Amino acid sequence: MAFSEKRPAGPGPAPMDVPFKLWLARVAHGISPSSVAQAYADWLTHLATSPAKQAELAASAVRKAILWTQYSPQAWRGECVPCAEPAPHDKRFSPPEWHLPPFSAMAQAFLLLEQWWEEAMTGVSGVSGHHSDVAAFTMRQWLDMWSPSNFIATNPEVLREALTSGGNNLANGMANWWRDAMAVMTDGKPRGVEQFLPGKGVALTPGKVVMRNRLAELIQYEPATPTVFRQPVLIVPSWIMKYYILDLTPDDSLVKFLVRQGHTVFMLSWKNPDGGDRDLGMEDYLQLGVMAALDAVRATQPRQRIHAAGYCLGGTLLAIAAAALGKGNANPLETLTLLAAETDFHDPGELGLFIDESQIAFLEAVMAEHGYLDGRQMAGAFQLINSKDLVWSKLVHEYLMGARSPVTAMGAWNADATRMPARMHSEYLRRLYLHNDLAEGRYRAGGELVKLGDIDRPLFLVATERDHVSPWPSVYKIARQVSGPVTVALSSGGHNVGIVNPPRGPITHSQASYRLASHPPGEAPSDPLEWQGAAVEHNGSWWPAWQAWLAEHSSGKVRAHAVSGLRSDGVPIAAPGAYVHQR
Repeated sequence: MAFSEKRPAGPGPAPMDVPFKLWLARVAHGISPSSVAQAYADWLTHLATSPAKQAELAASAVRKAILWTQYSPQAWRGECVPCAEPAPHDKRFSPPEWHLPPFSAMAQAFLLLEQWWEEAMTGVSGVSGHHSDVAAFTMRQWLDMWSPSNFIATNPEVLREALTSGGNNLANGMANWWRDAMAVMTDGKPRGVEQFLPGKGVALTPGKVVMRNRLAELIQYEPATPTVFRQPVLIVPSWIMKYYILDLTPDDSLVKFLVRQGHTVFMLSWKNPDGGDRDLGMEDYLQLGVMAALDAVRATQPRQRIHAAGYCLGGTLLAIAAAALGKGNANPLETLTLLAAETDFHDPGELGLFIDESQIAFLEAVMAEHGYLDGRQMAGAFQLINSKDLVWSKLVHEYLMGARSPVTAMGAWNADATRMPARMHSEYLRRLYLHNDLAEGRYRAGGELVKLGDIDRPLFLVATERDHVSPWPSVYKIARQVSGPVTVALSSGGHNVGIVNPPRGPITHSQASYRLASHPPGEAPSDPLEWQGAAVEHNGSWWPAWQAWLAEHSSGKVRAHAVSGLRSDGVPIAAPGAYVHQR
């Protein structure tokens, strides 16, 4: 069946089922309860028939109970070394108040309980790996909910603040909670995001829209230097995000950085789809997005090859396009850059834990009424993955301590959720996450098989160390799959901050660093950890290293020209365009 054809709608869910499933999806952050139930049934059934594992867990429980009963009385005398340590990035119990009794005993009991449940949820013979991962992940979320740091009576920092402020922190926290609850109930925007609207507080780099179709706009940015590199840069962001994460405030804009270095930069801005776009699929995103943008860039920059860069799923789509374009002189790409973009979904990380047929069927039922997946459900899933930092730390900071976190450009962008057409969402979940067709050579674009080995252009690959969305070992895999030379950078930080990492700016932290190594075709180490151990570490942002690589793969400079874009009523359509404003 051709991608442009419409599939039969089918009977769909019963009308009475739709509101309930929409409510359930929102409460469960888009995760299918039946998928979770299947995982726990598999785990519990095999645990019940595994006396060896039961005995192991019983012995572990006794050992941990003895450790804690020995620790608790000694902790009152300040003589005992903690019997359990939190994970390296778990800062909940780091403040000094948590090292004093009785709170130290509470923290130790909770950490020991975490350890025991981790032992219980893993290593049960007979449980499928997928179900084991799902059960372990959801148990971690449940335990995080009951951390003593989340409650007034068991959090010494909150109690100290209540004493010193006369309870004002709790009153302020209630006001903060009510403000956020009203915003959720009325589908309103979080407080403070109005100062970061595209074209006002963010997405300020001057440019014009040079192409528009039913799915995407293409922005060309005005030159900032008298001369520019011959080869332009085309950036393809993910369709599940607004593009301006790469053009935030002037201090942390990747676009502005590139323009100031003398690059001609183009940016795709995806439409925020509605119910009328329900039948748009992956092939539409490829043809109306990447391929249309390449044609438009070549029309404005004739006879020049293109430095193409893709971020997150935009990078996945760009890799598909690069493979489809193949080898040889007809390929318009000069280089390919992938930013935190997976092409091999065999180990997709925690975001892919719940992707099975049950989960996809659940989402399809949710999308049946409106024809799209609401971006808030995807945003909720992202928050669930990193709940310690994105959910529970906010509860403590704003609702218990009564503080107000300042709204940042990144935070405002994160609240600017987008939708996904039903067909496209189902296709990419099945073809990429579930079946891993792209990495295994089964993916078809335009009716033809595409193979990553057909990518022979120089590749610059950026992964981030603390990426919960695109784990860096999975991102790294394409270094062994392409047939061209590869340069790999591993940035400190997570999926967003590790990419939006300016040399000097409010987002970059003082400890920012990256590892960098280049390899001839086919010679990158097969083991990501081996690569990590051998790669040279550098302090600061990876942006200058990428820019130097782009310059190295460019063929000199030419005189810059002002951008001539599309017009509406005789007036040029200025960046950031129209699609970025769609709600």
